[in-house]
Amino acid sequence: MTGTRRGRPRTPLLSRESIVAATLQVIDAEGTAAVGMRSVARALGVDAKSLYNHVDGKDGLLDAVTEHLLGGLVLPAPTGDARRDLRAIADSFRDQALKHPQAAPLVLTRQLASPQALAPVNAVLAVLRDAGAGTEEAVHMLRMLLATLIGTLLREVSAAPAFGSNDREDTLTASGLPALVDAAAHLARFDREAEYEYTVDLAITAVLHRLG
Repeated sequence: MTGTRRGRPRTPLLSRESIVAATLQVIDAEGTAAVGMRSVARALGVDAKSLYNHVDGKDGLLDAVTEHLLGGLVLPAPTGDARRDLRAIADSFRDQALKHPQAAPLVLTRQLASPQALAPVNAVLAVLRDAGAGTEEAVHMLRMLLATLIGTLLREVSAAPAFGSNDREDTLTASGLPALVDAAAHLARFDREAEYEYTVDLAITAVLHRLG
């Protein structure tokens, strides 16, 4: 009867996919600031040096996660209705960003030149051009729409809204500033869904008004 072989545990097989999964695990638990070659290697149970065969340091880890999340973005088929199409793209972008809220700032702010990163940009430009925007104007509108979407999503996932907590109402009322006193009850509440709906609708309406 052959005896059981003993020795060092087998090192897990590394791949870009397993490294991305481990990096997301670190981000979900501790945030993007905790990402590093050592923390990801620890999650994988390997030596940090072995990761360099697949990614180029911390920036490589963050880029890989960003590409992975953007690669999961499902862009809706265009309908020819500019309002509906722009809203559908924004909703898809939001859905993907909120799957990993701690990683959302990467998706929203990290600029990559990969096909995954450029696909949403191309989709928005195509809708704007089909709606009658010239090339240069479409770029201006694209930047405005992206800035608006990114701003509202960053506020939703990581940034504190302006006075958006109920315990601020008394402070605002006590300020004695007329406009703040009048708006105190509204400033002290923050409905993420309602804010997203209002912001995106206003931005798209502004674009369509300009085109019209």
